[in-house]
Amino acid sequence: MRWFWNRASLLLIAAVTLLVDQVTKTLVVRFLHPAQTWNLSPFLAHWVSFTYVTNTGAAFGLFPNQGLLLIVIAVVVTAGIILYYRRLPDGQWLVRLALGLQLGGALGNLSDRLRYGYVVDFVDFNFWPLKDWPVFNLADASIVLGVSLLALALLREESRARPDRLPDV
Repeated sequence: MRWFWNRASLLLIAAVTLLVDQVTKTLVVRFLHPAQTWNLSPFLAHWVSFTYVTNTGAAFGLFPNQGLLLIVIAVVVTAGIILYYRRLPDGQWLVRLALGLQLGGALGNLSDRLRYGYVVDFVDFNFWPLKDWPVFNLADASIVLGVSLLALALLREESRARPDRLPDV
């Protein structure tokens, strides 16, 4: 089982992330018009809505209309994740999870760019302090979560390697 996790976890996590991302975006495109908002329930409307927004740039609308550049970056990042993953020693479950989330998210947004020429965003926070937060999608959330988990894994590894670290009790 350990061999399977070490070899297949990247593909499994990335595939699930990509599938969930693409299914949610397909539902948004099918049932909402651009700029249209839909609330799952009156209670949740105070917290989060689904608002169909298109984004020709990177996260938070940076670098608008740079689709070709962003496609190239996504392909390079994808290749980098796969190459780095192949060099990981056994274990490293947190790093494997982080890379799978990042890969699935990158492929989700890349798929949008190739299919539509833009990325479909729809998660819209309605509460302070995130009221003015840019609309995003599950691929974006997966990338951010993956980067955060990778940073956590690296910090944990660094703290274990420090000689001045206090022993675990």
